[in-house]
Amino acid sequence: MEQVREVKRVNIRALAVTAVLGAVASALMFVGVHVPLMPSFLQLDFSELPALIASFSLGPLSGVAVCLIKNLVHLLATSTGGVGELSNFLLGAAFVLPAGIIYRVKKTRLGALAGALIGSAAMALLSLPSNYFIVYPAYGLVMPMEAILDMYRAINPNVKTLWDALIWFNMPFTFVKGLLSTAVTLLIYKRISPLLKGTK
Repeated sequence: MEQVREVKRVNIRALAVTAVLGAVASALMFVGVHVPLMPSFLQLDFSELPALIASFSLGPLSGVAVCLIKNLVHLLATSTGGVGELSNFLLGAAFVLPAGIIYRVKKTRLGALAGALIGSAAMALLSLPSNYFIVYPAYGLVMPMEAILDMYRAINPNVKTLWDALIWFNMPFTFVKGLLSTAVTLLIYKRISPLLKGTK
């Protein structure tokens, strides 16, 4: 009976921490920063950071849940009819799921780094079909595709097609976004991990 109570206590705590991290990720999703040498609509935010922390501390499914929560909240202020949120969820899940799985197998700093790097690469690669088939067709409904490409061409005149823009701009941008979340997580994770797990 005592073991059952302990399991329930752990599960309730995990749900509560996941919800809190989801709320933090939701807030961060609304705070975007313009990156030099990138079109103005590509904004850097750190909303994947709480999801990565959740994936490391509570497991990969918790990380995916944080990605889901933040995008459900963002739906309340969506400008893409949910298309942008769907893409963001898929990319976030592609980032934190492999990171959390690898860290669960190898719970060392090197395991965390390897998992996060693989997750960053997976997110960057998935950004190509996600943007090409989901996000930019939605943007094309409100803005001509040539106008969108012109924003890329203002920075790099060699951009001819949407694939060029995605490969030269969006994919590296997404990879660097993952790397930044990884760097911050590695800096703070050991300090906050006991609080998240309830061991302190």
